[in-house]
Amino acid sequence: MKLTDILNSGKPSLSFEVFPPKTDSSFDSVKLAVEEIAELRPSFMSVTYGAGGGTSKYTLDIAKNILKEHNVPTLAHLTCVSSTKETVRDMIKAIKDAGIENVMALRGDIPESMENDDRSKWHYTHAYELVRELKESEADFCIGGACYPEIHPESADQRSDLKYLKEKVDAGCDFLTTQMFFDNNLLYNFLYKIREAGITVPVIPGVMPITNANQVARAIKLSGSFMPVRFKALVDRFGSDPDAMKQAGIAYATDQIIDLYANGITNVHVYSMNKPDVAKKIQDNLSDILGK
Repeated sequence: MKLTDILNSGKPSLSFEVFPPKTDSSFDSVKLAVEEIAELRPSFMSVTYGAGGGTSKYTLDIAKNILKEHNVPTLAHLTCVSSTKETVRDMIKAIKDAGIENVMALRGDIPESMENDDRSKWHYTHAYELVRELKESEADFCIGGACYPEIHPESADQRSDLKYLKEKVDAGCDFLTTQMFFDNNLLYNFLYKIREAGITVPVIPGVMPITNANQVARAIKLSGSFMPVRFKALVDRFGSDPDAMKQAGIAYATDQIIDLYANGITNVHVYSMNKPDVAKKIQDNLSDILGK
């Protein structure tokens, strides 16, 4: 199933993101966690992809298992920044052959070894180039792209960020998924601005449940996310107590999601970090809203 069918249904939906193992030795434990999340029957599941295809084999194996064994619509991530066109085209064919209809097209993080390279020699510099590659392939994919309610870390300002985002959508993105955020007002302001800029595709908010205090610094590093005062107070109060922090983090994420639904958002994506218990608790908290 193409994700646009879900996104345009008008019904509240909840999806989860998982990541593949980095090594063979951890494959079974990751597969088990992913299967537990799949058993929750989310609207869809996305599977991340390491920069340069570092986890490409595992990404495809996990994505195929979700789709074939659990019949859950699957979104396979694909990055391009440190890959050749040949590598990317081979992966596109493999995704198509696996029966996966949805692809998240990402530039990916630039490896430290490439920071000082001559970018004119790169096969791909921006995500829109990968979007075009997917559009020009023989596969009829539903294509997603990333967006940043708080501005992409490499953008000079939000105006230029929106310019590049529209370029990516015009290249063929069917929907967008946001980076994590912890203040819903940032999303609502962002949605207003992108609609003004002529970007009309569905936008899926991405919510990250912070279940331990160590995740906070990583979240800020990855996305530059603004931490509201009430969220900082939560971490300050419960961060030293793992069980209390987990409960409070799940409650905060649930509250965010309920507010999004109440304000007309119908599709929410949870960065569940391969934690079935967290995914289940959030879904249980929303069971009547979701009709589950």
